[in-house]
Amino acid sequence: MSKPDPAPPPLGRRLAALSLTALGVVYGDIGTSPLYAFRECFKPEHGLAPTPPAVYGILSLIIWSLVVVVTVKYVGFVLRADNRGEGGTFALLALLLQARPSRGLVALGLFGAALLLGEGAITPAISVLSAVEGLEVVAPHLQAAVIPTTVTILFGLFSVQRWGTARVGRVFGPIMLVWFATIGILGALEVVRHPGVLRAVNPWYGLRLFLDHGPQAFFALGAIVLVVTGVEALYADLGHFGRRPIRLVWLVFVLPTLLLNYLGQGALVLRVPEAAANPFYLLAPGWFAYPLLAIATLATIVASQALISGAFSLAHQAVRLGYLPRLTVLHTSWSQAGQIYIPEVNAALMVSCLLLVVSFGSSTALAAAYGTAVTGTMTITTILLYVVARRRWGWSRGRAGVLTTILLAIDGAFLAANIVKIEHGGWVPLVIAGGVFLIMTTWKRGTDLQRFVVGQTVVPLDHLLAEVDAAGIARVPGTAVFLTAHPEGTPPVLLHYLKHSKALHQEVLLLSIATLDVPAVRDDERIATEKLAGGFFRVRAAYGFMETPDVPAIVRACCDLGARADPDETSYFLGRARLLPTGPARMQKWRKLLFAYMARNARSATEYFRIPPDRVVELGARLEF
Repeated sequence: MSKPDPAPPPLGRRLAALSLTALGVVYGDIGTSPLYAFRECFKPEHGLAPTPPAVYGILSLIIWSLVVVVTVKYVGFVLRADNRGEGGTFALLALLLQARPSRGLVALGLFGAALLLGEGAITPAISVLSAVEGLEVVAPHLQAAVIPTTVTILFGLFSVQRWGTARVGRVFGPIMLVWFATIGILGALEVVRHPGVLRAVNPWYGLRLFLDHGPQAFFALGAIVLVVTGVEALYADLGHFGRRPIRLVWLVFVLPTLLLNYLGQGALVLRVPEAAANPFYLLAPGWFAYPLLAIATLATIVASQALISGAFSLAHQAVRLGYLPRLTVLHTSWSQAGQIYIPEVNAALMVSCLLLVVSFGSSTALAAAYGTAVTGTMTITTILLYVVARRRWGWSRGRAGVLTTILLAIDGAFLAANIVKIEHGGWVPLVIAGGVFLIMTTWKRGTDLQRFVVGQTVVPLDHLLAEVDAAGIARVPGTAVFLTAHPEGTPPVLLHYLKHSKALHQEVLLLSIATLDVPAVRDDERIATEKLAGGFFRVRAAYGFMETPDVPAIVRACCDLGARADPDETSYFLGRARLLPTGPARMQKWRKLLFAYMARNARSATEYFRIPPDRVVELGARLEF
């Protein structure tokens, strides 16, 4: 799919439609944080009793976290760091790669992406679990059913992923519209009963909390950060909706309703301190308890779906940028290229979520793990934002430094407050991120090493053409397509084929596919064809990191550029190397073994490049690396 020219800003009905869809997809996670965030601030381990000064202080910190972190940092600045309209961790990393960053910055960006995948594993677990825990409030005798119900919902959610989000995606927006309206109204009703709670807007109450409760206030930051969970979705979904709908929905609807609900929970606790145990569900009148439980469960399913779909997109981008082996990418929509399903990622997320629910047993226990992932990702985004501001926006060192220092001070405080939770569950996202980071760096290093080793033996193409002409190699009817990573040289698989067949097709296409550091490539810029002697063509195809290559489509396009590739007379030749980790010590042997294992289990090139299986010839070889 080509990348169209920049569209004018959406207006009227189109803006309304995009805004409603963005409400469901972008704000599902951050929108369900009221289920548990305020409650967690008054857990016994933080040492804060729900006294009026503490309630006002916590509310003030929540309000200003939403304003500074979400509104100023992400809506105001991070959304500007787009890569041709696309956002997200890998889009930001690709943007940095264009400026030739240091290895340290690349590693930091990769670890940020890995942390985001770790967050994606925790989000469905904590979101659905926190909603189902409402049973403990509305029907205490059903407390034992919380875990089985949560497991059942999550299992069903992951089981239907293969159907795609094309159909259910239409109801995401309306569900979240009802959700935000509901929590806003519930909060507003309580604020009307206790209007004095509006004083919490004054930042002095937050500062006073630190002055009066030093360590306890600091540790409470580990729970306050939960109000901004899912903030990375604003950036990740930039390419789907654009800045205007995302900003409009946040400022006009999402932020006001969230503030009303948090203020309402605070007002309730000021009136009834015992309500701090679960202020969200206790906001509702008795007759509305079960409907609220149903709405909350639907909202958390939407929030989970958004993170699961985001994980699919993140993994797909990692594959295209060369940081993961080929995966099974199934497109689930005829109209939306971004709606994909990756079975391997879905299975890994499902197993992780179910294990987390069963192991931790409550959303309170999971909150410690959640905060570490969120704060780590936020901090890394701030650091990379400084580089973008300096190298892409042309900001001075002082201007970029002031902004980064302010944001890092906030992110650093949240991160430090969550570091102390590592032993209580914060290690989970770090372990997940560490494993993903190891896999990505090993695959990248291994493929670079493999390409280097093969490049050492590549025969210049001019030599081959001269030898074919001099030796009078027999030519057979049809077209042969040889895929190669070295467009200037002779593909090893071609030499291997010549060695055994002693013949060549009348027309030979030497095809190399490159992934550029941009989301998508225009169709008129995708293919470059060079006609060589002896019926040879050198073909270069370029794709963006959000696109999937289509080799038969490339070959058909070559027909318009001079080649004669009849689909029924075209054969595709691929090489499959048996990797032997016995070469020079350019990489640790255990990482070579890991790379070889991943290479053996990667999706076949035939499927990934959409090549007809009955037209493929694979030739094996041994490669020491």
